[in-house]
Amino acid sequence: MVQEMQKRMDGLSWLRQLGKAARRAKIHKSSDEGRTEGAGGLVRRLGVFDLILMGIGASVGAGIFVVTGTVARDAGPGVTISFILAGAACVLNALCYAELSSRFPALVGGAYLYAYSAFNELTAFLVFGQLMLDYHIGAASIARSLAGYLVTVLELFPFIKDHMPKWLGSGGLELFGGFLSINFLAPILLIVLTLVLCQGVRESSIVNGIMTVMKIAIVLLVIISGAFEVDVSNWTPFAPNGFKEVVVGATVVFFAYVGFDAVANSAEECRKPKRDLPIGILVSLVACVALYIGVCLVLTGMVPYKSLGGDAPLAEAFSAKGLKFIVVLISVGAVAGLTTTLLVGLYVQSRLYLGLGRDGLLPSFFAKIHPKQRTPIHAQIWVGSVAGIMAALFNVKALSHILSVGTLTGYSVVSACVIMLRVKSDSQNHYGAFAKGFTKWHEALMCILGVACLAFASGLCYRFDAYFIYPVILAIMAILPATALHYRQEYAEPPGFSCPWTPLLPVASIFFNIFLFAQLHWEGWVRFLVVNTVAIIVYALYGQYHADPDLSASEDSSRYDKAPTVDDELPNASHA
Repeated sequence: MVQEMQKRMDGLSWLRQLGKAARRAKIHKSSDEGRTEGAGGLVRRLGVFDLILMGIGASVGAGIFVVTGTVARDAGPGVTISFILAGAACVLNALCYAELSSRFPALVGGAYLYAYSAFNELTAFLVFGQLMLDYHIGAASIARSLAGYLVTVLELFPFIKDHMPKWLGSGGLELFGGFLSINFLAPILLIVLTLVLCQGVRESSIVNGIMTVMKIAIVLLVIISGAFEVDVSNWTPFAPNGFKEVVVGATVVFFAYVGFDAVANSAEECRKPKRDLPIGILVSLVACVALYIGVCLVLTGMVPYKSLGGDAPLAEAFSAKGLKFIVVLISVGAVAGLTTTLLVGLYVQSRLYLGLGRDGLLPSFFAKIHPKQRTPIHAQIWVGSVAGIMAALFNVKALSHILSVGTLTGYSVVSACVIMLRVKSDSQNHYGAFAKGFTKWHEALMCILGVACLAFASGLCYRFDAYFIYPVILAIMAILPATALHYRQEYAEPPGFSCPWTPLLPVASIFFNIFLFAQLHWEGWVRFLVVNTVAIIVYALYGQYHADPDLSASEDSSRYDKAPTVDDELPNASHA
């Protein structure tokens, strides 16, 4: 009996310890404070132009030549409005990212770091888990697509055409009833890009810059060439299937803009992060919006939307006009686009692992930085290996319907972080998170959760074709907690860039992101619950015992660089 009581007490003690650890948050003395770096840290070599090219490189892949046409089949010429609506929604998220990247300019981690600072340790680890699954599956899927497009380009040469084995293309050689899908080219491409990233941020930035400039040039050439073939009568009717199809199209093309958030993860390698990170995030997104709109207008103007079909609608449109050389350029542009998307994706993954390795939530193995190349070489090799194994053995494209869960989760949390970090708590404790009783901080949190729940309910009503008034009523109800956030809270002005119209703009961002979350395949919701469960178990068994959220208390971990202010000039590009 005594032993049973002791076991129960031990169990309760363990749960209390877990709860206490999960509520820990990362504390920063100042947005500009950080550790000075010797030979063991990252190096600041990225300028604002590098960041813009990184954002464009991550966002504009082969999809610009495909998704524009596939959505236009249903939305008609109104697909242009779909891209504008989706772009506007992404701007909301980008403004939130811009503020937080300016608030924490000296630290790597992106959405994980922001959640760790605004909420708590467990929330940050859950965000990391959702994002990382998206990144791992996405990298393997993109590598397979890149292999397929590269084979397509090589087959333009007559002596190669029809001589490429299946295990080199995007489809792969299927074994055991399709359980395995062998592809050798995809992991080889991942190895090459991983080696480039291991050489240093300057080298990888040069490769990304060259490929991104090539991609932009090809897209502009496609737009200009197609503009001379436009028949304006094809734009009438503009929305043949109604405005609802335009809205549905916006929910689809929203994910075509995903990638600008990669810029936020380069904070420690940016020369002037407080100034350049917001510029890189916003300018790269606006540039992507302009490119997508240009391609949409040209495509729907060249041919009637009803004739758009197949897997390469843009290439087919130019073929119909006899512009064969443009079709070749589209294939080359697709290779360049997928290469930069994959390169930046691998870069972001390694920096996230670096951040968790430093904080102790993952083994310190991931925090090791090569003394010469100044890159997180262990984390980089790890993410390249995981993607390489998945791309070599499995047709991960079949998992595409469970992607975007991490992206929408991360975007929603980042938007919430903007509000929570600005709230003036009625407690002197850190952001009010540990205050006893129901504080202003907790009130703001409840309002945000209310908006999220109403957005999900509204999205479900819209998805399952409920009477139109129901999602509208739920959206109007979300105005109530938004109003409470606006009038019942006091907000401090952040250092650096400030997201306008806070808290209303972040609330609108949260609502739209969760609304889109409700549109995902049901398997995506299952994946969300499963990943969270696994992440909680990993945290309970490892993370809670090794984490060190207080940067100033960690003497053995890799140090954080002090971020220069806008007016600072670095005397040496290699000094961090």
